Amino acid sequence: MKPKERRAYILETIREKGYVSVEKLSKQFCVSMQIVRKDINKLAQEGLVKRVYGGAQMPVSRENISYDSRKVIHYEEKKEIAKLVAKQIPDNSSLFFSIGTTPEIVATELRDHKNLKIFTNNLHVALSCCQNETFEITILGGKIRNKHKDIFNRDVESFFSSFRVDFGIFGVGAIQKDGTLLDFSEDELLVRETIKKSSRKTILVADNSKFSRKAFVKGGNITEVDYFVTDKIPPKEIVELFRDSLVSVVYPKRNSYE
Repeated sequence: MKPKERRAYILETIREKGYVSVEKLSKQFCVSMQIVRKDINKLAQEGLVKRVYGGAQMPVSRENISYDSRKVIHYEEKKEIAKLVAKQIPDNSSLFFSIGTTPEIVATELRDHKNLKIFTNNLHVALSCCQNETFEITILGGKIRNKHKDIFNRDVESFFSSFRVDFGIFGVGAIQKDGTLLDFSEDELLVRETIKKSSRKTILVADNSKFSRKAFVKGGNITEVDYFVTDKIPPKEIVELFRDSLVSVVYPKRNSYE
């Protein structure tokens, strides 16, 4: 595993658990404790973690980790999700894409489709879709959030509300056991909720790590989407919620409870 990938996983582990020890990380990644300390020092210099005796913990922050770090975390799971979503989207469809790494990977998986109309504030989605000459791409103008590779301005709600599309594809910061959806900012929540209202069908994409992550801005519930696409069967509490809903849950068939 490359140092950048290892640091991304260390950061995600700290975000999920609150604290990790150098010794445990050393065993997890099969590297020396000295290498782990160097990784933690690098993350601490960037203000992403706080060094403490024997390990590291999250600093006092409400922000999500950087886009580049998020993209390498659970990449294979996100790729599998993207392939499942691509099977649900016919040619000649219109789509919203929200911010986030999983929507970007979904967009990349759709590049062999034809005549898609894309509306997004996600720079990576727009750039990926540009590689297909049959696609028509409309992107929000405004201020770029460098850390997250997306665009926000005061007209973001108006932008998505101006269209009515076939599919709205969006991710989420975290999912609670009762199905509550969480994000890291009011802006992210606003985009997600506006996409939901302006789409004929909504597709929530999230790998299973989102059930153990922490975010802070509450809005919506997992039972309010049309499709939930993930990398394996969700926790049992979530499965119970789906029993009384109309949500189509999509995940690889090899993953199931016994």
